[in-house]
Amino acid sequence: MPDPIRLKELNDRIAIIRENIAELTEQAAAYSGAADEERNADRIADQQALLDRLIAERDSLK
Repeated sequence: MPDPIRLKELNDRIAIIRENIAELTEQAAAYSGAADEERNADRIADQQALLDRLIAERDSLK
C-alpha cells in the first residue's frame, strides 16, 4: 500500500516543478539572445528531468 504522505509530498513537488517549467517557458519567450535562450533551455531541461524522476518515483509507489 502506498504511503499517502509520500504520495502527497511527491504530488506537491510535481506541481511546483510544473509551475517552474511554465514560468521558465514564459521567461524564455520574453527574452531574446543566444545566451539567454541557451540558459533558459538548460534550466527548462533540468526542471523537466527532475519532473520525470518525481513522476517515475510517484508511479512506482502506486
